[in-house]
Amino acid sequence: MHGSERREQIIRQIQESKAPVSGTKLASLYSVSRQVIVQDIALIRAAGYEIISTNRGYILNQPKTVCRIFKVQHTDEQLEEEMNTIVDLGGCVDNVMIHHRVYGKMEAELALSSRRKVGAFMEDIRSGKSSPLKNITSNYHYHKVSADSEETLDLIEQELREKGFLVEERRQAV
Repeated sequence: MHGSERREQIIRQIQESKAPVSGTKLASLYSVSRQVIVQDIALIRAAGYEIISTNRGYILNQPKTVCRIFKVQHTDEQLEEEMNTIVDLGGCVDNVMIHHRVYGKMEAELALSSRRKVGAFMEDIRSGKSSPLKNITSNYHYHKVSADSEETLDLIEQELREKGFLVEERRQAV
């Protein structure tokens, strides 16, 4: 096994574990020395993963997020307001999805988590690079929205409802 493959597996092992994973256990799993694991952890950290060393082993500091899918409808003129409503309340517009009667489910990743990102997205739309996916389904579409808590998602849902964007359906958990 190459070092890069081992590091990917180490990340996965730490992510999926409910308890800290010791360096000794990792060394045994991958048939390498404890020193190799220490070096791998340093490289993993350098790649941007926030791995914390505890007296019981390694843990990965991952921000906890929750997700919810909202069915919405609005005009092109209201597009920016809809997305800014979500990001202003602490949400991230992860994607947009539609259900087309002929083509089925169509989805595009967005990852819009700030007004700056929403603005850049809107510039792309206004420049004519593309048109919103919602336009082929009479403005009906879905957004997967992530946030730090259910309370934040509840606030987003309430605000989308008050602005008339939310299409009332049974709420779907992700």
